[in-house]
Amino acid sequence: MINILMSGCNGKMGQVITRLAGESEDLKIVAGYDISDRLQNPYPVYTNIHNCRENLDVIIDFSNPEALGNLLDFAVSRKVPVVVATTGLTQAQVKSLEAASKEIPVFFSANMSLGVNLLIDLVKKAAKVLEGNFDIEIVEKHHNQKIDAPSGTALAIADAINSALTQKQEYIYDRHSRRKKRSKTEIGIHAVRGGTIVGDHSVIFAGNDEIIEINHIAMSKEIFGVGALKAAKFLYNKKPGLYNMNDLISAE
Repeated sequence: MINILMSGCNGKMGQVITRLAGESEDLKIVAGYDISDRLQNPYPVYTNIHNCRENLDVIIDFSNPEALGNLLDFAVSRKVPVVVATTGLTQAQVKSLEAASKEIPVFFSANMSLGVNLLIDLVKKAAKVLEGNFDIEIVEKHHNQKIDAPSGTALAIADAINSALTQKQEYIYDRHSRRKKRSKTEIGIHAVRGGTIVGDHSVIFAGNDEIIEINHIAMSKEIFGVGALKAAKFLYNKKPGLYNMNDLISAE
């Protein structure tokens, strides 16, 4: 049995993962960490993570970027692997993940969906083939409660495309203020917020007289929970290092 600490346990994703783990035969959430302990959970919830004394094998973090520093301090001090699925991290916070990965196993992905990570692989291949002849635009749609924009997944898609191109592209977020025609060296990234959209990412390759569009739509948050639990299993007993969804997919 793999014992898990769920960081952000009282958030929407924390509750989804709590339910999914409860249905698993080899995973168990033995403790939770959250700024609020208002919900009743089948495990103790700590508002101060350093008070946790349970025996832990893996931490799953679906919380707030502001909690990351404290979480990593705890994980490193206890030598517990951590799956970081929180989005909206700064470059400095990503660096802190890299530093922690020298001492503990760290799994980090901007999106825990296997389907989204397949999309990223597909758009990299498409970008190589279409480079120079197609304009690239990314449109992401999420619910009206999402704070960060553009999404971490949209930026991960853009970074993946850029890594596949010989001519690096500039990210453009606001054409309203530019008042000039589109250049050939840019990727437009657009954020839509509304209703209860779980997650919708489209990559548009627009050429002369033809358009190629690659799209992934998340129908529920459960797919991210399934991915996070798969990552927890993958990380169990791993050596220190920084892992991502490509490592998990390769191991499947």
